[in-house]
Amino acid sequence: MPQCIIMIRYLTKRFIKDSENVSDRTVRQDYCIFGGILGAVCNLFLFVLKLVIGAMMNSIAVTSDAFNNLSDMGSCLVAIIGAKMSTRLPDREHPFGHGRIEYISSLIVSFIILLVGFELLRSSADKMLHPEDMNLSIVMIIILIASLSVKLFMYYCYSYIARKIGSTVMKATAKDSINDVISTSAVILSAIAGYFLPFSIDGIAGVVVAAYIMYGGIDLAKETIDILLGQPPSEEVTDMLKGILLGKEDIIGIHDLIVHDYGPGRVFASVHAEVADDSDIIHIHEIIDDAEHEILNETGIQTVIHMDPVSVNDEHVNEIKRAVTECIGSIDSSAAIHDFRITDGQNHINVIFDIVIKSTHDPSEIKRIVGKITEGIKAMDNRYYPVITVDEFFNE
Repeated sequence: MPQCIIMIRYLTKRFIKDSENVSDRTVRQDYCIFGGILGAVCNLFLFVLKLVIGAMMNSIAVTSDAFNNLSDMGSCLVAIIGAKMSTRLPDREHPFGHGRIEYISSLIVSFIILLVGFELLRSSADKMLHPEDMNLSIVMIIILIASLSVKLFMYYCYSYIARKIGSTVMKATAKDSINDVISTSAVILSAIAGYFLPFSIDGIAGVVVAAYIMYGGIDLAKETIDILLGQPPSEEVTDMLKGILLGKEDIIGIHDLIVHDYGPGRVFASVHAEVADDSDIIHIHEIIDDAEHEILNETGIQTVIHMDPVSVNDEHVNEIKRAVTECIGSIDSSAAIHDFRITDGQNHINVIFDIVIKSTHDPSEIKRIVGKITEGIKAMDNRYYPVITVDEFFNE
């Protein structure tokens, strides 16, 4: 709907000062408040409209859909409050800021959806046990169909804001809006079908709508809880960080990239950068310092880069590393090693390295793979004694 997007762009430019500067906390907050107020007004209108129609039609399905709109209005208010609170600056008790309040707001929205869905499921089940005839009206059906256009407009509005500022709350409300379009459509179809059938399917439709609402609430809760528990960074973010780091002079490779999300605009990362062990330490420090500033300027991510010296000019070490890499690749092609070094001796050579096994997170399977790698390395030369540290894999 290009007309919707044009209207939304006009409205945001009209009511949000400096609307294109989405990296600014105040602008981002204003987008969320704008979307929340617009959604609250639209949902209140739809709630009253559908509540009246539901009473006139004696339809529990329409009434169920009305209360779904009421829950959406509450969700909009939660989004507004969350947006205001999440932009508060860091303080002594919360040194990483309050950005995760936005995620908590999304979780509250999901609980509201689940509560309303449960109540509607209960009332719809009662309607199935004690069915009543519906009072079908063409005018009422037309009004319900017209309400779909309001929800579609809200969906496009929320989607636009979610993409513009990267908001989880707006993304959740957009998803909820399109779910409402589907549920209202189901109500309309059940009302029309019930007119031609010898029995009422209103209660059944109400159960279906309630179940769909609850499914959306569970899905939203799971998505939000995953964020709060901690998720791997997106491929886009990792590719961007790798591109900047590996594009720097004298950085040979990177590993142990970890991204911590404390809410929009409060993202931190740590990574190990491999450099030649015979490099000028002052020069390397300048390169790493420059990389940290470039990442901050281009992505807004505050990064701590740990320098890992690796041997690149010792052919003896490189030869053992190549052999060990080939051995590991034959056992598990997904595995990657770093921090490779040896302590050389005449009859005993410690082969020391860290390994990341990407193919599984099962501890017993990881232990089995490491055991096979240990056996494989020892079989290469009976002087080799593998000292292997298994790293957690945070990027997938």
